[in-house]
Amino acid sequence: MVVKVDLKDKIYKLKKEKNAVILAHYYQRPEIQEVADYVGDSLGLSQKATGINADIIVFAGVHFMAETAKILNPTRKVVLPDLNAGCSLADSCPSDTFGNFTASYPNHTVITYINCSAEIKAMSDLVCTSSNALKIVNSVPKEKPIIFAPDQNLGKYIIKQTGRDMLLWDGSCIVHEAFCINKLLELYQKNPGAVIIAHPESEEHILKTATYIGSTAGMINYVKEHSKEKFIVATEAGILHEMRKKVPGVVLIPAPIKEDNTCACSECAYMKVNTLQKLYDCLLNESPQIDVPSAIRKKALLPIKRMLELSN
Repeated sequence: MVVKVDLKDKIYKLKKEKNAVILAHYYQRPEIQEVADYVGDSLGLSQKATGINADIIVFAGVHFMAETAKILNPTRKVVLPDLNAGCSLADSCPSDTFGNFTASYPNHTVITYINCSAEIKAMSDLVCTSSNALKIVNSVPKEKPIIFAPDQNLGKYIIKQTGRDMLLWDGSCIVHEAFCINKLLELYQKNPGAVIIAHPESEEHILKTATYIGSTAGMINYVKEHSKEKFIVATEAGILHEMRKKVPGVVLIPAPIKEDNTCACSECAYMKVNTLQKLYDCLLNESPQIDVPSAIRKKALLPIKRMLELSN
C-alpha cells in the first residue's frame, strides 16, 4: 500500500529537519498562511524577523520583505519561494532616479515606506509601515522638511492626519488603486449599514467612504472589536482568510475593482506567484536565496532599526 504524503506534512517535516522558520504576509494564499510559523503585516513581520534563531528563514511574501529579513539577519539564510514576487510600489521608485531626487533637497528628512528596495532604504533616514507611519512622521521635528516615498496615497493620508507639508514621490500600489468608487457605492447600497474599512494606500476618494482606515493588522483588529457588524474590506483579498479565522460568521465583502476578474476583488499578482509547491521546493533546495550587499545592508539597517525602536 502506497501512502501519499501531504505537501503540508512534507513542509512541516523539512522545516524541523532544517531548523527553518516560515514567515508569511496576510496577502499570501490561504494554504501558505496555514503552514507559516508567523503571519503578519510588514511591521509585525519586521519585528518578528529581529528575534529569529532558525538557520533558514523562508519568507512567503514579496522581494522587499525578504530583503528586509536579510538586512536584519545577515548571517542567516533567507529564501523566497519565487524571485518574481516583486512589488509595483517598489518598482515605481528606482534607486538612481530617487538618488537624484533626494540630492535636490539636501535639507529634507527622507522617510520611506517599507515597500521599497534595500537600495532605497539605504538612502533613507527613517523607514515606516502603514501601522506606524503617523508615529514615524511625528517623530521628526515640525520645522524639518520631509520627503516621503514611494506611496503618494499613503503620503497624502499622512499629510491630512498630521498637517505636515511633505514632498511626495509619485508612486502607488496597483492593488490599492484598483478599487472602483462607483461599484463600491453600489455595493454599499445593496448592503446598507455595512462598515467600509480601507488601507491607507487606497486612493483618497475610497478613503473618504471608510469608517476605519488602517494597516492590514489594524483592519483585522478593528473587525475583531466590532464583530457584530458587516464589513466591506478595501485591501488585498488575501486578508479575508485571517479575518474569517478571527471572526467566523461575520460577513466580509471584498471591495470591488474597476476591472472584472474571477473574484471581483483586488488581488496582488506578485503575492500570488508564491505557491505551496514553490515554498516546499525553496525550502528543500534552500534556493532562491536573497542577498544584500554589505555596504547597502549596513546603511539600510539604520533607518529600519530607528523604525523598530520608535515602534516599541
